[in-house]
Amino acid sequence: MKNPARYTLAAAAALPAAALAHTGAGAHDHAGFMAGLLHPLTGADHLAAMVAVGLWSALVARRAWPDLLWAPLGFAALLLAGAVLGLAGVGMPAVEPMIAASLLVLGLLVATRVRLPGLAAAALVGVFAVFHGVAHGYELTGDAQAWPTLAGMLLATAGLHGAGMTVGWALRHANVWMPRAAGVGVALFGLALLTRLA
Repeated sequence: MKNPARYTLAAAAALPAAALAHTGAGAHDHAGFMAGLLHPLTGADHLAAMVAVGLWSALVARRAWPDLLWAPLGFAALLLAGAVLGLAGVGMPAVEPMIAASLLVLGLLVATRVRLPGLAAAALVGVFAVFHGVAHGYELTGDAQAWPTLAGMLLATAGLHGAGMTVGWALRHANVWMPRAAGVGVALFGLALLTRLA
């Protein structure tokens, strides 16, 4: 395989054709650390969001440190915060529409390569991460394996951010259309989810 980034981005661009996953509490079967580790890899919405965060970070970073890490760290931290809120039963409006909106916005950020200051990037993706986390927390309410499951999800989230950053860093100067195509694909996926929820 001469260019794995090409195939990774082609898959991301094809996400709108994927099954529209993640529709609220009870949608997934959680059973501890391994289930949490696998969950972001099997939910197309979470997979797309997490890879897109890493991809965008790498495409717009002025330097590897610390620019590359602001958005991924913001997403992971507020994903956990949202999950804790969900586990505590804190009600939040429009969880599923905000997850869908996160894909639309993240896809557009990747496609356009909009650069934001580090804290602003972390805050922007973090707002959306809260809703992803709340959805997970709702699903895990009353589950004795909630914390091991969340630990697995966080590890998978970090891995998906890392995959996005690796691909994005490789394509920063070498290619223009592949990241744009991937971003448009993620944005269209988010738009499809929003349309379905309307």
